[in-house]
Amino acid sequence: MKKNNFPPKAKQVPKELVAHNDVRIDNYFWMNDRENPEVIQYLEEENAYCNQALKHTEQFQNDLFKEMKARIKEDDESVPYKYNGYWYIVKFETGKGYPIYIRRKESLEAPDELLFDCNKMAEGQSYFKLTGISISPDNTKVSYGLDTLGRRQYTLHIKDLTTNDVFPERIENTTGSSSWANDNKTLFYALKNEQTLRSENIFKHTLNTSSENDALVYHEEDDTFNVSVYKSKSRQYIIIASYSTLTNEFQILDADKPDSEFRLFQPRIRGLEYSISHFENHFYIMTNLDNATNFKLMKTHVNQTNIEFWEEVIPHRDHVMLENIDIFKDFLVLSERENGLNQIRIKRWDNTDDYYLPFDNETYTAFTGTNVDFDTTILRYGYNALTTPTSVIDFDMVTKTKEIKKEQEVLGGTFKKENYVSERIWATATDGTKIPMSVVYHKNTKKSKNTPLLIYAYGAYGHTIDPYFSTIRLSLLDRGFIYVIAHIRGSEYLGRSWYESGKLLLKKNTFTDFIDCTKYLISKNYSSPNHLYAMGGSAGGLLMGSVINMAPNLYKGVVAQVPFVDVITTMLDDSIPLTTGEYDEWGNPNDIAYYNYIKSYSPYDNVTHQDYPNLLVIAGLHDSQVQYWEPAKWVAKLRVNKTNDNLLLLKTNMDAGHGGASGRFESLKEDALEFAFILDLEGIKS
Repeated sequence: MKKNNFPPKAKQVPKELVAHNDVRIDNYFWMNDRENPEVIQYLEEENAYCNQALKHTEQFQNDLFKEMKARIKEDDESVPYKYNGYWYIVKFETGKGYPIYIRRKESLEAPDELLFDCNKMAEGQSYFKLTGISISPDNTKVSYGLDTLGRRQYTLHIKDLTTNDVFPERIENTTGSSSWANDNKTLFYALKNEQTLRSENIFKHTLNTSSENDALVYHEEDDTFNVSVYKSKSRQYIIIASYSTLTNEFQILDADKPDSEFRLFQPRIRGLEYSISHFENHFYIMTNLDNATNFKLMKTHVNQTNIEFWEEVIPHRDHVMLENIDIFKDFLVLSERENGLNQIRIKRWDNTDDYYLPFDNETYTAFTGTNVDFDTTILRYGYNALTTPTSVIDFDMVTKTKEIKKEQEVLGGTFKKENYVSERIWATATDGTKIPMSVVYHKNTKKSKNTPLLIYAYGAYGHTIDPYFSTIRLSLLDRGFIYVIAHIRGSEYLGRSWYESGKLLLKKNTFTDFIDCTKYLISKNYSSPNHLYAMGGSAGGLLMGSVINMAPNLYKGVVAQVPFVDVITTMLDDSIPLTTGEYDEWGNPNDIAYYNYIKSYSPYDNVTHQDYPNLLVIAGLHDSQVQYWEPAKWVAKLRVNKTNDNLLLLKTNMDAGHGGASGRFESLKEDALEFAFILDLEGIKS
C-alpha cells in the first residue's frame, strides 16, 4: 500500500482538565471549535492525506461503487399500504437518488397523487433529508420535517394537498415529526434545545397562525429525559412520551379535544419502563414492572391508568423477551426473542388460537411491518437472512396462509442464495459466558489461516444487530471474505440481561467479548491476524477504539465509523448534545466510581506507545451524535503515539452528520471507500 511521507501534524495546545482532583492533559482540546479556521484546515489536510494515501484505489473505489449500485433496482417502489382511505407508496426512479412519495385514493388503480418529489426538493442542497410525514385526519394536509445540514434539526412545514401550496408558517429546530388533532388544524410537535439538541418542549400549533404564538404544552425539566409526541394507532389519543434510558412516562389527550389538558398516565418511577397501546376501552402496557427484566404485557381501563389498576395479560418469562406488540380487532401479535432468534406469536383475543409463525433458519431476521389497520385479519411482516434477500409478506391470521408481496431483487444476474452459507457459532468469553456470532461466506470460500475475515459489532443501548441480508456485503463475500456479526453483551440479542451485563460498570464485557470472539475465530481456523479486519460505528466505534488499545495485534485493519472515543470528556460536558441522556448507559462521571471506570477504557485516554493496526476513521462535520472533534483528536493523538508505520487515515464528510451522506446512492461511495481500504490491505486490487 502506498504511503505519503507527510501525514498532517496537528499542533499541540496542552489543556488541563481536572475532575475529582485528577488532572488530564488534552493537547487537542482546541479542535472543539467548528468555527475555528485552523480546525477546518486540519480536517481538510487530513482529507487530502487520506485521498493521497488511497489514490491508487480510486478506480477500484469507483468500480466497487458501480458494482454495489448495479445490484440495486433503481426503478423500484414499496409495497402499498392503506391508511384512512388512501394507498401510500414510495417510489424510486432510475438515475434519481431520492424517494418520491405518492398516494392513490381507495383503489390501487386510481391515479397517482404526488405528495413529495424529494429529487426536486433536494436540488442545490449538499445534504437533504425529509422525515415525519403526517397526514391530517381529513386527508387534505400533510406536515413534514426537512434537514439540509445533517444535524437532525428539522424545520417543520405544512402542505395543502388540495392546492399543493406550502403554508407560510415554518417551525425551526424540531425533531421533524408532528401529530394532528382530529380537528384538522391543531398540530403537536417537539422542539429541541438549540445547544444540547435535547428534545425538551412540546408545543401546540394552530394552522394559519405564526409559530411565535404557539402554546407550550409541556416542558421536560429533567435533562436526562427527552420528549416526543405521537398519535395512537386508534387515532383517539395524542400521546406525549418522556423517556430516558431506564425510565418512561406518558401523558394522554383525547384527540377530539386538543385544547384540553393532557392527563398523566402513570407518574415516572426511576427504573420503571413501559410503553402504551390503545385498543377499545383499554390501554395495553409493555413493562418491566416487578423485575420483569424481559418485559411482560399488562392492560388497564382507559379511565384508570395508574399502576395499581394494571392487570397481567402475558406474564414475564425468564428466557423469552417481549420486544413489541401489534394490536388487531381479533388478534394480538407479539414480537418475541428467544435464544437470540426473532419470533412472531399470534394470539386470538378470545383465546381460541395461539401459535407462532414457522421460521426454519438459525441466522434470520423477522419483524412486523406497517400494520396501520385494526379491522383486518392480515398481518404484514418482513423476513430476511444472511443468505436471503428481504421479503415483505402478508399473512392471513385466520386461514394461516401467506402471500409474498415483494422479494428484494438483487440485480446483476450473479446472485444465487444457494451459493452462500450461513451458520451460528458460539465463542467462550474470558468469564465463561457463551457469545453467539452469525457467520456468512461464499460456499467456495475455504476456512484457513489465509482466509480474509471481517468481524462487525455494535454492542450498546440494548440495540441488537440481527443477521440481516446486505447486497453491499456481497462485494466482500464474492471476493473470498468471511463476514461475522458478533452478538456481544450490550445488545439484547439474548434478552435484557445481555444488555445489562454490557453497560455502566460492566461495559468492558462488550470489548472483551469482541476480542474473545476474534480469538475463537482464529483458534478455529476461520482466519488469522494477518487477514482479520474489524468494523464498527458510533458506539461500535468506541468498541473499535477500545479493542485496538487492548489487543492491537489481532487485526490487520480496522474501520471506525463516527467513533465515540473521547468518552470521559464528553460525558463530563453537559452542554454537548446527548450527554445527560447518556448517564444511564455509561454512568455519570461526576461520580468518582464512574469517572475512574470510564477513564480506564475511554479510547482517547488510553492511547499508548504501541503498534496499531491499519486504521480508517470516518467522521461527519455536522454530526450531532458524535461530535467531529472526537475522531479528529483521537487520530491526532494516535499519530504521535503509534510505533509502527501502518496507515492511519481520517476522512471527514464536510457536508453531513452522523448518518453520513444523504441520497440513495451517495452513501455507497462511503461503503466503497471502506471496502477498498480493507480489500487493498488484503492485496485484492479489483
